[in-house]
Amino acid sequence: MKYLLFGLLALSMGLPALRAGAAETNFDEGIEYQRINPPVPTNAPKGKVEVVEVFWYRCPHCFHFEPYLEKWLKHKPANVVFRRVPAQFGDVWRVHARVFYTEKILGVFDKMHEALFNAIHVQGRPLDTPEQLAKFFAEHGVNRDEFLKVYHSFAVRTKLAEADRLVRRYGVDSVPTIVVNGTYRTNASLAGGTYPKLLKVVDYLIAKETAAMKQSKAAAAGH
Repeated sequence: MKYLLFGLLALSMGLPALRAGAAETNFDEGIEYQRINPPVPTNAPKGKVEVVEVFWYRCPHCFHFEPYLEKWLKHKPANVVFRRVPAQFGDVWRVHARVFYTEKILGVFDKMHEALFNAIHVQGRPLDTPEQLAKFFAEHGVNRDEFLKVYHSFAVRTKLAEADRLVRRYGVDSVPTIVVNGTYRTNASLAGGTYPKLLKVVDYLIAKETAAMKQSKAAAAGH
């Protein structure tokens, strides 16, 4: 009965349809996901739900999660804005966080993100220092000096500080963790140990936040 009621509520509020099985599953706060208190404001446009992956390039779990995440991104709900935020729980973590923002600033993220994951986890390359990384990026057509200039830049340092504050406010202590709309966080352990189920929990939380926004908008219009 509760699933029928949830479905009727979703339809009445114009809730976007989820992929097969996601809308039929109910998850519980404190079990499959946790509430972030206080919630963290997002930069998403009005009416959009922000989904954030907190990750680390050397994390094997992040590497194995990546194909599932990429597949999900191709079919994510239309009202979702997605972004990645690198965690910085140690020196090597900070090196790889710098690399992530260097990729973004240089405009080579699409080419280098998967390549770096594969180099570390498939090829076993030790890419933990600026020089090692500059050489690796040069192998993929990125100018070594330009890479190092951006890597050590003020712009990257600013991004690192912002990311570190955000991860702390999220209360994240492991990766990969998914944060939905600055309000909920979940990971594979909470979700039951599998990445497909983790993404079902994410879909559920997106639907939950979408419904809450629609309800808030309707209440405001009523006044």
